[in-house]
Amino acid sequence: MSGVATAPPAVVLVGVVFVLVATGVYLILERSLTRVLVGVILLGNGINVLFLVASGRAGSAPLVGSSEPEEMSDSLPQAFVLTAIVITLGLTAFLLAMAYRSWQLHGHDEVQDDVEDRQVRDRAVRDETSGSYDPDDSSDDRSDTGEDAEGADRTVGDTALRHVPGSGSRPAGRRDGGPA
Repeated sequence: MSGVATAPPAVVLVGVVFVLVATGVYLILERSLTRVLVGVILLGNGINVLFLVASGRAGSAPLVGSSEPEEMSDSLPQAFVLTAIVITLGLTAFLLAMAYRSWQLHGHDEVQDDVEDRQVRDRAVRDETSGSYDPDDSSDDRSDTGEDAEGADRTVGDTALRHVPGSGSRPAGRRDGGPA
């Protein structure tokens, strides 16, 4: 035996997964769409390798009758990886199209700050609310008849409904509102 210690293949692959995922996340956080694209590809490849490492040891082909069931490899992680490859390919094509269009329009592929996002961030730093928010506004806008007031909100189940003034419900019957 030589004095050089070698790591088992699974440990090396876990290290490869760590490097690919860490580099991919770092690149996704950049402003250049080209770097984001490379980051998505590296992150996808890192997750694919992680699936293969987590699937266990290699075995014989999962064909009934070719070997014992205990010796067969699990084909589900391989199906997940194949699906992930297809999804990564679609996302890569989309990001390439976005980067190309950005290059055509602006001559670069840098993602710029949105002006409205900057205003919202500045308002949050100053701890201000928007001009449309009124803390003194009453939350109960129902009249004595139990119907919604003009422009009031109501909730039915998990769905919020907004009453639009002048949009009363149409009576049952013909489309023009006449008798059935």
